[in-house]
Amino acid sequence: MKTDAKTVMNVLGGQAKAAAKAMRVADTGVKNRVLQLAAAVIRREMKEILAANAMDMQAAEKSGLDAALKDRLLLNGDRVDAMAEGLEQIAALPDPVGAIDQLRYRPSGIQVGHMRVPLGVIGIIYESRPNVTADAAGLCLKSGNAAILRGGSEAIHSNRAIAACLRRALVDGGLPQNALQLVDSTDRELVGALIMSDAYVDVIIPRGGKSLIARVAAEARVPVIKHLDGICHVYIDAAADAEMALNIAVNAKTHRYGVCNAMETLLVHQDAAALVAPIVQAMLDKGVEVRGCERIRAAAEGLDVKPASDQDWRTEYLSPILSVRMVDDFEQAVDHIATFSSAHTETIVTENYEAGQRFLREVDSSSVMWNASTRFADGFEYGLGAEIGISTDRLHVRGPVGLEGLTSQKWIVLGSGQVRQ
Repeated sequence: MKTDAKTVMNVLGGQAKAAAKAMRVADTGVKNRVLQLAAAVIRREMKEILAANAMDMQAAEKSGLDAALKDRLLLNGDRVDAMAEGLEQIAALPDPVGAIDQLRYRPSGIQVGHMRVPLGVIGIIYESRPNVTADAAGLCLKSGNAAILRGGSEAIHSNRAIAACLRRALVDGGLPQNALQLVDSTDRELVGALIMSDAYVDVIIPRGGKSLIARVAAEARVPVIKHLDGICHVYIDAAADAEMALNIAVNAKTHRYGVCNAMETLLVHQDAAALVAPIVQAMLDKGVEVRGCERIRAAAEGLDVKPASDQDWRTEYLSPILSVRMVDDFEQAVDHIATFSSAHTETIVTENYEAGQRFLREVDSSSVMWNASTRFADGFEYGLGAEIGISTDRLHVRGPVGLEGLTSQKWIVLGSGQVRQ
């Protein structure tokens, strides 16, 4: 008999809520000990994890899962060891919980400041990559939260094996086992039940394809930390250094194609038209299909540049395809970004100080860069140690979400007997 999804989530949610109370006050040393134990258990149980992953891979072959998703699903010794190492790295990060900042005296004599506190119960919905089970759990636990994980059906055996290691470490380390719970079912109705569980879950973080994230964003009654697209831009200004422009553009597009911080559209100031042909040639040499406006095609005469359509400016390719547009001036570049960007990451390449400062101020994306590749929009590169995702929303947290992003702040007041007059 099919178990009612709402009933299942009520049980998981109630258990998570209770565990979150203990996690909220857990000592940093205890949390670190659990993470180190989890890393040790994962290494010790590597054979069982790989056997579980082999079952998932066999099912993936039978179902015709595409090559890219199978690569994300696959675990081997190095990838399992990397999961364990990731947990050890999280243990080594500073604990944000309890940190006090902006403490200041008021005329009344009281001191007022902020204290970092956990969010509570975090629901994470993800696809394909079983390493997310360890990464997400580690970040949630270190930041003092309880987590409910719902991985994709294609990785159910791998996720079960990894979650079992983490739960064993929680018990051995003296923290509540239910601080980490895996939705141990492939029933799609459980996703809907999780994102509607506002009585138990404090925030949802979806990680996966656009259709999953769009569904969660549209249907959730719980606050969501998410980004839908990574339509990232590089703008080559009139005052750009030619070699720098070439290097940044090529890296932003070709370092990796299927990632959210890869450049999808290149904008070139008309006074930098001489840079178009070398950049286009470099892209073609890398196997990138280039689609350009009429002015770009003229500037790259003799090179294989296909006509760009209006839809190209709105497309996240996640593949070796690049759209290129020539703009009249700085203002048109910023207008293009405002119209077509997904508010993820944008870069200006320029030696002009005023243009660089204006770009940083005027472009409204979660990461805005000056003379750097969009590929740096990443929690590790920002010094967060690790990230649980990237947010293009404006509330609570924006850009790569690390440990601090999994906390909130409360006001604290220190007094010495003051009363309001």
